[in-house]
Amino acid sequence: MEKVKTHKDLILWQKSVNYVTTVYEVTSSFPKEEVYGITNQIRRAAVSIPSNIAEGSARKSQKEYLQFLYIALGSIMELDTQLIISNNLSYLNDKSFKMLSEDLTELSKMTSSLIRNLSANL
Repeated sequence: MEKVKTHKDLILWQKSVNYVTTVYEVTSSFPKEEVYGITNQIRRAAVSIPSNIAEGSARKSQKEYLQFLYIALGSIMELDTQLIISNNLSYLNDKSFKMLSEDLTELSKMTSSLIRNLSANL
């Protein structure tokens, strides 16, 4: 297995960046009065995922890296809640909700797996 050189080599980071792009596209159809409400909250939580993965990878210790991965995982859970609320308010149609939720579940599993692997090496 090839060693990861930077955060950009992580499939998790790559997928989470692509997820952010999708989130921005989907939320662009949200009501304009929500631009500073749930739209902003969703986008900030989504951006937080790859950002924390990147920041954590630049830290000196694995313990610090884990801290940032846990923050990314927290953002995933926050985003999951916001997507449910958006679907309940009919800002997200069922198809978009299902797609975003399934992709978010994959990011959650990948983040949890990386946390487990790094924790095992402490």
